[in-house]
Amino acid sequence: MSSAHITFDTTGDKIARRVRKMRPSAVRNLFAAATRDDVISLSGGMPAVSLLPEEDIRRATLAAIESPEARAVSLQYGPTDGLAGLRAVLADMMRDLGIRVRPEQVLVTTGAQQALTLIAEAFIDPDDIIITEGPTYLGALQAFSAFEPDVRAIPFDEDGMRMDLLEEELKRIGKDNPRLKFCYTIPNFQNPGGVTMTAERRRRLLELAREYNFMVVEDDPYGRLRYDGGHQVPLKAMDDSVIYLGTISKMLGPGLRTGWIAAPEAVLARINLVKQGADLCGSAFDQLVVQHYFADVAWQRTLQKFIALYKERRDAMLAALDEFFPPEATWTHPAGGMFLWVTLPDYMDTDSMLAEALESGVTYVPGNSFFPDGKTGRNSMRVNFSFETPESITEAIRRLAKVIEERLELYRVFIEAGALSGYDRKDAAMDENATSWKDVIVDSEQNEEAVMQAREGDAEQIEIAEEKVTEAQEAAAE
Repeated sequence: MSSAHITFDTTGDKIARRVRKMRPSAVRNLFAAATRDDVISLSGGMPAVSLLPEEDIRRATLAAIESPEARAVSLQYGPTDGLAGLRAVLADMMRDLGIRVRPEQVLVTTGAQQALTLIAEAFIDPDDIIITEGPTYLGALQAFSAFEPDVRAIPFDEDGMRMDLLEEELKRIGKDNPRLKFCYTIPNFQNPGGVTMTAERRRRLLELAREYNFMVVEDDPYGRLRYDGGHQVPLKAMDDSVIYLGTISKMLGPGLRTGWIAAPEAVLARINLVKQGADLCGSAFDQLVVQHYFADVAWQRTLQKFIALYKERRDAMLAALDEFFPPEATWTHPAGGMFLWVTLPDYMDTDSMLAEALESGVTYVPGNSFFPDGKTGRNSMRVNFSFETPESITEAIRRLAKVIEERLELYRVFIEAGALSGYDRKDAAMDENATSWKDVIVDSEQNEEAVMQAREGDAEQIEIAEEKVTEAQEAAAE
C-alpha cells in the first residue's frame, strides 16, 4: 500500500523580494488549455508556421553544419554580441525600413524578450520611472518588474499613445528627473491594442524625450506585417538615439530564438556587459541558420504569404465581431499585426469570465494582464487572429459572444433597475474618455456589492444579486 508523499517548500523565506512581486504570464498559463482539441485559442501570439517553406529552412540549416568551417562556427561558443555575419544581415534588413545602422551597432539576443530583460537590468534601479503604453505587452511588464520600477502607463487611442496625457505625466515627473529612465513603446500594431502611432505623435514623442531627458525603446516585432495603408517611418529612423528591438519570430519562427537590439555603441557596450553575465553568448547554431535564411531574398516572398494569410484572418475576425458581438462592445481595427483589443462595459470582468469561456471552448487574454497594477482593464480582452483558420476564428467569436451575452443580460437587469447609476440600456458601452474599469459609477454600497457578486460568476451569488435588484425595483415602485 503506497502512501502520499508531501513535499514542503522550505525556501520561501529565501526568495528575493523582487521575485515575490512578480506575476506569472497570463498567456503562458493559458498555453496548456489552448492545446486542448476542443479549445479554439485566441490567446497566444503564435505565427502560422505551417506557411514556412520547408526547402528554404532545410537549405539554411544544412548550410550551418554541412562543412567543417560551418560546424566550427555553429557548434562553438560565439561572441556575446552575436555572429558578425548575422549582424551585417540584420543591418541590411533594417535599411529597408529606413534605419541606418552599422553591424557594430547591432547586438543579437535570444529573442526580443531577452532584449527587454537586458535593457531593464542595464538601466533600471528600484523606484526608477519608466513609461509604457497602457495597456502594453505583458512580457515587457514581466521583464521590467524584476527590477522594481515605477511604471507609468499612458492610455492610447486609434492613433497610438496619447501625447497630451504623456505630457501631463511628464510635467508631474519633472524635467531632468534622474529617476526617469525610458519610454517603452510598440508604435506599430501595438500589443495588445493593435493600434499604430501616427507620424505626428512619433515626432512629438521624440521631442518630449529630448525635452525631459529620457530614452526611447522602440519594440517593433510586427512592423512588417501591414495589411492596409503605407508603412510608418520607425522612430529609430527619425532619431539615432532610439533603442530599437527586432525579432525574427514573426517572420521565420519563434523556435529559433533570435532577436536583436540596434542602439548607439555606448549603449550596446553596457548591454553587452549584462549579456555576458546572462548567457555568455547566444546559440551560434540558431544564429547561423537565421543568417543563411535571411541572406536569401526568398524570405520576402514568404513574408508576403504571411501578410495575405493574416489579412484574411483579421478580416474574418472583424466580420465575426460585427455579426456576433453585442452593441455594448467596442474593438480596435488594426491595419496589421496579430491582435485587436476588445472593450466591454466598465462593469464587466473578463478575468472572472475566462473560466466560462474555457468551458465554452475558447480562450483570450484578460485585459488586466496588460497593466502594471494587474487590475486596470478588467473590462477588456486581447484576441489574436494569426494562428487559427478563418472558420475557427468565426466559431470562436460566436462562442465568446454567447458567454459575453449571458453575463451582459444580468447587468442589463441591473441597469434597468437603476442599480448601476450613470448607465442606461441604450448607452451601456464604455465612454470613449474612460481609461479604466474603475470609472464605473456605483451609488451605494448595496449596489456595489450586487455588482461584485455578479462578477464572481457563481450561480448562488447571482441569485442573491438578482434578489437585491428586485428589492431595488420594489423600493423604487413604492
